[in-house]
Amino acid sequence: MKTSELRQDTQAWIAQVWISFLLAVGASAVGIVYAPIDPWIKAYIGMGYLFSLGSTFTLAKTIRDDHEASKLVNRLTDARAEKILRDFEVEG
Repeated sequence: MKTSELRQDTQAWIAQVWISFLLAVGASAVGIVYAPIDPWIKAYIGMGYLFSLGSTFTLAKTIRDDHEASKLVNRLTDARAEKILRDFEVEG
């Protein structure tokens, strides 16, 4: 893959994404801790929150991996098509 084909996010975007993530996780955790409910309910909500957070990372990775794989398949298909066209032009 050529360097010019690589898409790179800016440092500002990366910082904004991390800050947003940390604020969301932190605010939600504080909300659970200070909620006026029994400790066992807080634990249940916290457990669900952590499972949801982990599942979100897994889903994002899976979607990214599928996207990357489809890009590779498309490049391979394009390369095969170009080879067939080149071979056809040489023969014709």
